[in-house]
Amino acid sequence: MTEWTLVYEGWDPGQEPLREALCTLGNGYFATRGALEMVSAGGPHYPGTYLAGGYNRLKTEVAGREIENEDLVNFPNWLLLSFRHADGEWLSLDTVEVVEYRQELNLRNGVLDRFMRFRDPTGRETSLHARRLVSMADMHMAAIEWTLVAENWSGRIEVRSALDGTVRNQGVTRYHELNSQHLEPLETEREGEDGIYLLVQTVQSHIEMAQAARTRVLQGSEAVPSERVTSQKPGYIEQILNFDCEQGQPLRIEKVVALYTSRDWAIGAPGLGARQAISRAGSFDELLRSHKLSWHRLWYRCDIELEGVPDAQLALRAHMFHLLQTVSPNTVELDVGVPARGLHGEAYRGHIFWDELYIFPFLELRMPEIARALLMYRYRRLGEARRIARESGFRGALYPWQSGSNGREETQVMHLNPESGRWVPDDTQLQRHVNAAIAYNVWRHYQATGRREFICSFGATMILEIARFWASIATYNHDRERFEIRGVVGPDEYHTAYPDSDEPGLNNNAYTNLMACWVLQCAGRVVGLLDDACRQELFEDLQIGEDEVETWDQVSRKLFVPFHDDFIISQFEGYERLEEFDWEGYRAKYGDIHRLDRILEAEGDTANRYKVSKQADVLMLFYLFSAERLTQLFEWLGYDFDPRWIPKNIEYYLRRTSHGSTLSAIINSWVQARSDRERSWRWFGAAVKSDLADVQGGTTPEGIHLGAMAGTVDLVQRCYSGIAMREGVLWLNPALPKELTSVRSRIQYRGHWFSLHINHDKLAVSFEGAWAPYARIGFDGKIYTFKRGETKEFVLASKVPSDPPST
Repeated sequence: MTEWTLVYEGWDPGQEPLREALCTLGNGYFATRGALEMVSAGGPHYPGTYLAGGYNRLKTEVAGREIENEDLVNFPNWLLLSFRHADGEWLSLDTVEVVEYRQELNLRNGVLDRFMRFRDPTGRETSLHARRLVSMADMHMAAIEWTLVAENWSGRIEVRSALDGTVRNQGVTRYHELNSQHLEPLETEREGEDGIYLLVQTVQSHIEMAQAARTRVLQGSEAVPSERVTSQKPGYIEQILNFDCEQGQPLRIEKVVALYTSRDWAIGAPGLGARQAISRAGSFDELLRSHKLSWHRLWYRCDIELEGVPDAQLALRAHMFHLLQTVSPNTVELDVGVPARGLHGEAYRGHIFWDELYIFPFLELRMPEIARALLMYRYRRLGEARRIARESGFRGALYPWQSGSNGREETQVMHLNPESGRWVPDDTQLQRHVNAAIAYNVWRHYQATGRREFICSFGATMILEIARFWASIATYNHDRERFEIRGVVGPDEYHTAYPDSDEPGLNNNAYTNLMACWVLQCAGRVVGLLDDACRQELFEDLQIGEDEVETWDQVSRKLFVPFHDDFIISQFEGYERLEEFDWEGYRAKYGDIHRLDRILEAEGDTANRYKVSKQADVLMLFYLFSAERLTQLFEWLGYDFDPRWIPKNIEYYLRRTSHGSTLSAIINSWVQARSDRERSWRWFGAAVKSDLADVQGGTTPEGIHLGAMAGTVDLVQRCYSGIAMREGVLWLNPALPKELTSVRSRIQYRGHWFSLHINHDKLAVSFEGAWAPYARIGFDGKIYTFKRGETKEFVLASKVPSDPPST
């Protein structure tokens, strides 16, 4: 492997599900898994295609009750391309001898290459080089190029090019009991001499998707005469090309595909749009040229160069690549959110959780316009969030834990435990902290961009309605003289109720209460930001009075936070009364205990009884806030808090965490970045391998973990580089692990582009300029003014930073 290319040597069917996910190609509008062109779903193969925002709902009877699930739909398979000899079978790598096989994903150019040489049962050897792209330059276009060489034979062959709309959602085994037929066929037609066309729609949401494909055979630049036969059935159309192939003479087969939907702008109809596009499309090489240019421009803005750690460099670029394929400049005009598993598979049904918390920092400092578009996805669903709050008995807005098409709560009410085979209740929708994450992202967007018009027009409304929710869910305990938040689930997810309780939810989750405090504080800051006219209009629209703002302030100062053992922040009230867990015994018995919740349920037990965590909960506080900022929050609440307690809290909870989420390594690396850099780097190493090596043993083939991928990038970008945004100034406080020789990157802050070069001895900052002739950077307690084109260097040799950056 190079620092720009993922390389897979040898044909290994058992690795295909993972390779397909990691070799997905996309452009922010749609994405297609990296399956072979000649296969359909089955065995190790799953050639899924997913549209950003392309959801559909189906009902299924499960465990005696009818449930409804909304899924990111597997749309028609446009990849299908195969060949056979006149006297042979269609190509399958299962029925030939694979002599050579090499697969490469070029991250710089966004191109998937396969090189293969195979021998059929009669001894005929053929070489095939397949190239594929999903255009970043034109989000509706994709293309495949085959270069086929007959090594020791000549003869007549047939090539089959097809579009298959009969596909189902079958990418996650534990969902197989659920209804999965999301598409219904509408039209199939031949399009001109060399094209085919397919139109389908989703059965409930009625999203129409049209695909048109043009297939040509060339030798050099000349078309090869071929006979064509087109056949079709409902939802499927194919064209078979028949032509001569001569030994040693390369033939190129080009399949260019256009994809349009009924959600697109500036089209008469998706079918018309697709057919017009395919008639006007250039060759594979012409599409490749513009596609490569788009990727090179993205990398100019987004790349982070690491020196001394080539494996980490490749992994980081792979993570950025998949992030940019899920949300790209093409996303800016779409009404979509960020699925937790990207557009790479069907796990979590393509739903949107709180992963924006990990993804937005990368976008805010490079392409804030994408972050704004994703925040608008939340703003457009504010009405549904208000309905959820109202029906739950609260005021303001309550965003769902899992969101899809329209912002209703999509969290499943039952989920299948693959360890026991039982369907069990799912209460994770009580993770109200998603509300705090959305408010946090809105405020961070303002900090990164300084765009008050966004706050006035959209952001303030979301923050104030979320603050209103927190004030309404908090109830006053007269004995404690504190406000409490009861009946919630924290980020840990293992604990959804008290032992032996029939009622779901926990009381006073520390992370939730402190984030509620922060949101209520933030609401006060937002009110202070608004000019008089904006404030008056907003207060009129939301029917907010000064007395309500005062109530928010009062609640923010008196929320209860539980502690035990004097200095340990309790994950929730009563945590200290739970049983300690037999970690060594269960490791000896099961080996992999990442998903203890499933293991215990299969035993007839429950994680609710024990001091066990799936992932960071209390530790999230040390991820989001510096020691100084966290101390300020506790002081605001009237609690004594000593920053020296933080390492003790970290050790306490790390010993009680199974790390059942890929996000766990991100948080663990971050919170130890300044106190134990060697340990932090080990966690970073685990994080960058989580998907590339599928460390959870089968989850990545169902879809990448986009939050974890973005989190590794942010560890280098903000944590190790020491970037923090405070009061209109970008502060730098680098502290590289010893293994990392240097970091080079470009970042954008409030419209200004800066180049950074960091090593263990110095920090070099260059102001590239934008619309303003000056910019400011903070370092070591001082603020420095830069002129356009100016570079300043700061000595780091004697400086040992003690605190990670925070908002």
